[in-house]
Amino acid sequence: MSFESLGLCDELLTAVAARGYANPTPIQTQAIPVVFEGNDLLAGAQTGTGKTAAFALPIVQILSETVLPRKRRSPRALVLVPTRELAAQVSEQMQGYARRLSLRSTMIYGGVNIQAQIERLHRGVDIVVATPGRLLDHADRNTINLSKIEFLVLDEADRMLDLGFIDDIMHVVEYLPSQRQNLLFSATYSQSIKQLADELLDEPQQVEVARRNIAADAVTQTIYPVDRTRKREMLSHLIRKGDWNQVLVFARTRYGADKLTAELLFDGIKAAPIHSNKSQSIRTRTLAEFKRGELRVLVATDVAARGLDIERLPHVVNYDLPQVPEDYVHRIGRTGRAGEKGVAISLVCPAEQPLLFAIEKLLQYAIPQQTVAEFPQIAIKRGVKAKATKKSKGSSKPKKRPAKKKTPEKKSAKPVKTAAPAKTTNSRRGRGTPAPKTGRRGSRS
Repeated sequence: MSFESLGLCDELLTAVAARGYANPTPIQTQAIPVVFEGNDLLAGAQTGTGKTAAFALPIVQILSETVLPRKRRSPRALVLVPTRELAAQVSEQMQGYARRLSLRSTMIYGGVNIQAQIERLHRGVDIVVATPGRLLDHADRNTINLSKIEFLVLDEADRMLDLGFIDDIMHVVEYLPSQRQNLLFSATYSQSIKQLADELLDEPQQVEVARRNIAADAVTQTIYPVDRTRKREMLSHLIRKGDWNQVLVFARTRYGADKLTAELLFDGIKAAPIHSNKSQSIRTRTLAEFKRGELRVLVATDVAARGLDIERLPHVVNYDLPQVPEDYVHRIGRTGRAGEKGVAISLVCPAEQPLLFAIEKLLQYAIPQQTVAEFPQIAIKRGVKAKATKKSKGSSKPKKRPAKKKTPEKKSAKPVKTAAPAKTTNSRRGRGTPAPKTGRRGSRS
């Protein structure tokens, strides 16, 4: 099937060709006709399969058929996403399609100056890509009018639920008209997604183009068992030995990402961190440098697990395994995109074995393991063997330490018993108590 057979207009066909897409992906083939028919949609597809174009292309074409003549336009399509990075990615695609049909698109997220967003909204837009929190800020300020929304899209809906955005989503819905078309897209398809669909969607058509929660086939996965204390050393070894020029490394915490970055820089490997403690301007600049090849390693937390679209990213490394098994699928989904091959490596210490078992249970297969002789799974502590040998040769009873001789000073330091302090029992009656001696030695003055 071709894009022409899906009913796209000439302008969008040109835009698709400019992005290098020859044929639609399975999710695009099934989802685009549903959107054109005006039905609600519940779509599940693995990451990197073209979900964004599956809703962006038909929405842009439908909106272009009724362009409002007014200078100041109210948004007619709203796309909610969980992270700033995903907002930037989706907005970039939306703008690429919309500008060819004289439509305006903008993105709204936190971490940046809200005044610039207010000015863009005041000039009028047709499509808004937003994170829930900042969108509610605009709605409460009355700087955005959501009463004209015709399309509501929830992209990476499962991630929004994981991040606790369910209340914000339902609050946003209160600002929307009841008559609208709802599209829910998700990389994973869980029971919580079904419950959300029951609340928001009206008799949706369901599309699921890949087996639930399965990693992309184009990604070669490998497990490297290694002691926790030698993970960084092993990572540097793999990068140098394999001559990796572009590596996305996932750490569990922001502190861990910063620490690992400093250690890689000490090893002479150019790296930079990206996580929620960084300002949006720094995150945007760092990601741009990584895409241009100016950085060899990008160390990220799960804030980058969704929404990062890096063309031909060859390697992804799980420095720390994620706590949530589904996040493993999204992490490794940053490579092997758009038909390209990719490699996903996980450095697993003994304490992370339960996390690995949970991931393999989700994938329904065991991930192949490889070992590097220089990096054992459990590091041998230096000196332990030598101490044990020495102890076995000696006596089983511990040697007594020689008692320290008491010095004359210590003996003389003991107080000498006198009769006077002992005869104090009669002091209650005031009798028998010797009169205190007077003189310089007995005086406290």
